[in-house]
Amino acid sequence: MLWQAGVMSEQEPVREAVRAYAARQPQLVAATGAWVTLVRTLLDDAGIDYLSVTGRTKSVASFAAKANRAEGGGPLYRDPLEEITDQIGVRVITYVHSDVAAVAELLDDELTILDDRDLGEEMARSGRFGYASRHLLVRGNDGDEEHGELAGERASIQLRTVLQHAWAEFEHDIRYKGNVPEDAAADLDRRFTLAAGLIELADREFSTIRRRIQAAAPGSTSEGEADHIVGQELATFLAGHYSDAGWSHTDHYDWIAGLLAQLGIDTVDDLADLLTSVDADAVIRRMGYRYPAGAVRRLDDALLAIFGEQYVTLDGNSHRVPLLRARLEKLTTPET
Repeated sequence: MLWQAGVMSEQEPVREAVRAYAARQPQLVAATGAWVTLVRTLLDDAGIDYLSVTGRTKSVASFAAKANRAEGGGPLYRDPLEEITDQIGVRVITYVHSDVAAVAELLDDELTILDDRDLGEEMARSGRFGYASRHLLVRGNDGDEEHGELAGERASIQLRTVLQHAWAEFEHDIRYKGNVPEDAAADLDRRFTLAAGLIELADREFSTIRRRIQAAAPGSTSEGEADHIVGQELATFLAGHYSDAGWSHTDHYDWIAGLLAQLGIDTVDDLADLLTSVDADAVIRRMGYRYPAGAVRRLDDALLAIFGEQYVTLDGNSHRVPLLRARLEKLTTPET
């Protein structure tokens, strides 16, 4: 009976934590949506290319299972509500590895980073291939009026390339949802390791391909048949005009082409003439980019510098007026 009482006393804090988490979970679901929106907004405003930003809230069952884990004969988590840090999870998938670093730098600039682990680098330092993903534990900043509901709220943000994501999802599916015969385990481990090495090589090749395309991009394109600039035409032009800039999210070329149409800029020749009036180096200095700004972001800032408040108040910018006004202040404040 005394043994049973001891077990019950050890389990009670876990049960209390699970009850508390169950009561709080609906609030966390709403916070997860807000985190996804915030990260997307930051990436879009920075002009960093990405495939997707998704989020998930830890289920009560998953929290309970993790809270009950033991280590060395005792509970792994003495304070599950505080120590289980992935209650809110956000995943950012990029196309190439350099964008993972850019996203991490951006989030470091905009949020409070509590922890930063690059598991791919840890694997490389140990001379192995395998799971590669960068994990950030972040906290919302106090005083952020636009995202005040996230002040003090933590989120676990996972950064991967699309190839790293494919490997991790398939490996997880096989190991945790499938039945691996014991006599095949060693061979499968070897094959997963081989695949991880090939994926690292493919990530490097994708980065090289992007750099080669950017370096070879022409400075302008011929005028198309449309009566306004279209996204693909603009993408080709910007790759040449801002040859040192990263690629932008595919949808953003069409979006900013729409803004050009609202400004009455209907051909890439007109756009090229317009951009001669902007000191690109001065814009870069004033904006103080801490991450590789994409071509659309570079154009966005140039248009903001040229048209000022007229650009801010375009219909297509109605969702980001405060962000644009903050950037316009940077552009118009005299340099010291």
